[in-house]
Amino acid sequence: MTMETTRARTQADPQVDPQARAQAQARTPATVPAPRDLPWLEQLQGRTVVVKFGGNAMVDPSTQRTFAQDVVELWHAGLRPVVVHGGGPQISALLDRLGLEVRFEAGLRVTTPETMDVVRMVLTGQVQRELVGAINAHGPFAVGLSGEDAHTMTAVRRPAWVDGRPVDIGQVGDIVDVDGSAIAALLDQGRIPVVSPVARGEDGQVYNVNADLAASALAVALGADRLVVMTDVEGLYADWPHSTEVIERLTAGELDALLPELASGMLPKMEGCLRAVRAGVARAQVIDGRTPHALLRGVLTEDGPGTTVVPDDEPGPQGPGGEGDGA
Repeated sequence: MTMETTRARTQADPQVDPQARAQAQARTPATVPAPRDLPWLEQLQGRTVVVKFGGNAMVDPSTQRTFAQDVVELWHAGLRPVVVHGGGPQISALLDRLGLEVRFEAGLRVTTPETMDVVRMVLTGQVQRELVGAINAHGPFAVGLSGEDAHTMTAVRRPAWVDGRPVDIGQVGDIVDVDGSAIAALLDQGRIPVVSPVARGEDGQVYNVNADLAASALAVALGADRLVVMTDVEGLYADWPHSTEVIERLTAGELDALLPELASGMLPKMEGCLRAVRAGVARAQVIDGRTPHALLRGVLTEDGPGTTVVPDDEPGPQGPGGEGDGA
């Protein structure tokens, strides 16, 4: 299902209020230098970049610290980063400890009401707090919120499609509406929003939303220039499992043709990239979050790592599908 509406695309002046940025910089320890000597950096000034941080990479404390440093460096470089995080390994670990079933269909977690309680607890009470703390070790930047807050994300129940048939997977949602005004206000104040992928429904239920698709929807609503999906594989493999060669660049049309062939773990990531690029995001990337400073390389270099998806009017090499990590 594609997004039906975006109430607040927030296409106002993307520059952070100069006074707010100056005040934030004045309160920030000078421990994280901004990247320098990058000729294309001026083109990215004031641009919004939505970063999804997930996979098993985010479980490692040192990786999390490096990621936080990279996010702050992007801010210092004049970009407007927004972090959307997953938490699949942490959710599965707590479900195991509680004796609750861990099951996936088509790459999506089967979410019973009991599972939903654990999802909210882990995402907003544990993972988000850890990321906010790691970013704020460098200054007064990060503010945490979930898709429930200020009705930022609205979702409807979605099935998983298995062998061409819909399968009920419980309180799993697909985003149909995004109100980005609260996040845009935080960006204008010089903050770094950290968003948990939990959404409200018009039916009164709360939904577990795949973080890749949540980041994609938010990137579209905010008019972001970049979507970066950080996970624990190197990118989209050209001939998995026979080869680990990564497809470096794809057009939206080429990716659309590949989606039916993709493994379940990679499917929502590439689906999110496709949705974002087709809705106006200039570039979407899947990169390996386990590699130190992969985020900086992905955003600030022309030949960044991983797989990059571009609009159809930009050339990209053809290639078959690949494997990916579970959501």
